[in-house]
Amino acid sequence: MGFERGSLSLRMLYLPRALPEDAVDRFARAAAPPIKTLTTEEIHGWVGGRHLLDLPVTDANARFGGYPRVTLMQAQRKIPGSLLRATIQMEEQARMNAEGRAFLDRKTRSEIRQETVARMLPQMPPQLRGIPVVVDEPAGIVYAGAVSEKQCDALRVNWLRTIGMDLIPVDAQSAAVRRRSVDPRGWARSHFSPELSDDAAEADPGGDFLTWLWFASEERKGEVDHAGLGRFAYMLEGPLLFGRDEGDGALEAVVRKGAPLASGEARAALMAGKKLLRAKLTIARGEDVWSGTLDARSFTLRSLRLPDIAEALDPISHFQERMTRLAAFRDMLFALYDRFLDDRAEPMAWATAIGAIRKWVSGRKVRR
Repeated sequence: MGFERGSLSLRMLYLPRALPEDAVDRFARAAAPPIKTLTTEEIHGWVGGRHLLDLPVTDANARFGGYPRVTLMQAQRKIPGSLLRATIQMEEQARMNAEGRAFLDRKTRSEIRQETVARMLPQMPPQLRGIPVVVDEPAGIVYAGAVSEKQCDALRVNWLRTIGMDLIPVDAQSAAVRRRSVDPRGWARSHFSPELSDDAAEADPGGDFLTWLWFASEERKGEVDHAGLGRFAYMLEGPLLFGRDEGDGALEAVVRKGAPLASGEARAALMAGKKLLRAKLTIARGEDVWSGTLDARSFTLRSLRLPDIAEALDPISHFQERMTRLAAFRDMLFALYDRFLDDRAEPMAWATAIGAIRKWVSGRKVRR
């Protein structure tokens, strides 16, 4: 799904420098081949932002409302697994009946499989997938529907080949460097559990951030007054994913039903040294509400719902308004991360915060 309607699942990536003036021409030169050229081998390349067969790439379909907008398309023919298995079994049975055999050796079964795939694959309809991309040039941010690491890697490789620069995924580490010029790899390790030593903790700026945000939402009223963004409130909701990279016992725990934040399972996870890695984040400013699931380590957003656009707008204005509202959520998320960084990067401030968080963890009241 693109960025024009509905909820959004995306990753943000930093644009190291401005797009070249001939960016659209570069996308056009690396465009996906026409779908009629698809044989049994995968084809991929860039198409315009309107749909997965949006060729050729031109200014008319690679820019929309002032935003560069393209899609990295992949097309392939694929035999559905159940159909392939059934056809192979039918061919094997026919071979055994014809030759009067009770079973087939491994070599024969392999040959039948290869022959079946070679015969069936050209008859399969094309399957299309795409990674939609929108560039916010003033902010130096690329939004991409690439929520998996495999998709993100494919996007970066093709972007580098096409535009001549790598994209830098926005995550807990890169955002800290970009926004506060601090490297989380140099931070002292910290546990939020009052029962564990910091020596056993792993360096995890994402887990530190989201757990700190949960604490701040409950103990610091969950409100922010920001000079540029105004006043907004935030809260976390389940389902919750807790985790740690090493240690005894389960390394991940998911709390879904009931009241996850007030559950005994959530408290137990915190006491065991796990940190909050994924949760639903809701931000409200005035009458506008944003809500989606945040992965703390990669800053991946899933099922992000933007505030409704009440008035009827033409398609370009509607898209621009959605991008404005997406940028507002991004800036408020970064504002929250900045406040965390101001605590985390200052040893005395962090020592105070750790003490308060451990008291909050040990004193949590559990609903039964």
